[in-house]
Amino acid sequence: MPGLNETTNNPWKTATLAGMASYLDAAALVTSGIAIGGYYAAPLQLSPGTIGSLLGLQTLAFAVGALFGGRLGDRFGRRTVFTLSLVLYAVGVLLLLVATGPALLYAGVVVTGLAIGADLPVSLALVNEEAPAGRKGTMVVFSSMLWLAGIVAVLTLSSFMGAQGMSGGRILFAHLLVVAVVVLLLRLTLRESAEWAAARRATDAHPHAATETIRFSRVRDLFRAPTVYPLLATALYYATWNLGANTLGQFGTFLWTALAEGEVARFSQLSLLGLPVGFVAGLVFMRVIDRPARHAWFAAGTGLIVLAWALPALFGPGRFTLVAVMLVSGLGNAFAGESIYKIWSQELFPTLLRATATGVTMAFTRAVAGLAALGTPALAVGHTRLFFGLLFGCAVVSAVIGLVWVPRLPGAAAPAVSADLSSGSVLKTTEKAAP
Repeated sequence: MPGLNETTNNPWKTATLAGMASYLDAAALVTSGIAIGGYYAAPLQLSPGTIGSLLGLQTLAFAVGALFGGRLGDRFGRRTVFTLSLVLYAVGVLLLLVATGPALLYAGVVVTGLAIGADLPVSLALVNEEAPAGRKGTMVVFSSMLWLAGIVAVLTLSSFMGAQGMSGGRILFAHLLVVAVVVLLLRLTLRESAEWAAARRATDAHPHAATETIRFSRVRDLFRAPTVYPLLATALYYATWNLGANTLGQFGTFLWTALAEGEVARFSQLSLLGLPVGFVAGLVFMRVIDRPARHAWFAAGTGLIVLAWALPALFGPGRFTLVAVMLVSGLGNAFAGESIYKIWSQELFPTLLRATATGVTMAFTRAVAGLAALGTPALAVGHTRLFFGLLFGCAVVSAVIGLVWVPRLPGAAAPAVSADLSSGSVLKTTEKAAP
């Protein structure tokens, strides 16, 4: 119930424990790609079509989880949803860990997808709401650093553990299970978002109060002005950017082995090369995200992402271009992509629709990625030039949206739209500069 467990949390503790949703999200996607597309493929005789359907289904399940989890988090509280979702995540990972055939793999990818989809929008909202004024962007970007840490952890294990076949995949899934259980236990010490509790209490106390502004506690308010415009912009930006990032995360191992005839361990080792640079770049972005300089850094990151996908589109997917696209886009993603999307998704929506909006845009993005994943292996092998040309085109579209459309949104170029803590149901402005 609102009013319980609403004492303010320690901001950094909250940012770390809630932000671990990003770690578990990235780690699950990369682990599934490496384990199912690499370690499990030969022993379980998984065809390219089966691999594509498994990884695509996981992404689609994420979309469903985000859609419903975000709304439940706005209605019943952040803490309840991200606790239950992490229990579900552990169950899903356990299924993938013990799988001996496609049946348990299908069950595992669905359960993990639903769980992390429900967790992420609610956890991001909690991070934003518990962060101090003037540091909200910093705390949200920190969650993206944990997203990068999840990738680093999985690639490090894959590179140096030396295991092959089924045992290699099981070790990677065991890592996810251990982390999920530890985070779950630590999350039990967090209290409910004070901002959400105040907003929920105010709305419940005056459910029919008339105001001069639109009340933002109902889902239909999300799909009318002014909130529908940032909803469309963030959804389309995230979806077009994510097609490239998701392809690298889920199918990087497959592309490396199928198109460049490389080895799984070698691919993981090469992938690790750019991660320290990306981590340092992320720390820099944390320092500028709450300042007007954000726009220049975002523009630079966007340019790097477009350049990265131009390489395989123009020169083909050789070993050099595949490594280059990972390294260059990885650096660009520190200042754009996932990081800036998470900032916009928190700044541009009011409290009682914040997780709902984030869930809707995440659901749309992962649904697009999931549908694309169903045909990715076949398209990449059968129509390679077209495949990379489409990914380059998506990078260009996301760049145009981020650099041209988002700055023109109401409240985005100067003060950002956020929630009114006193009522939790109307719009106000705060001093934040968005690109």
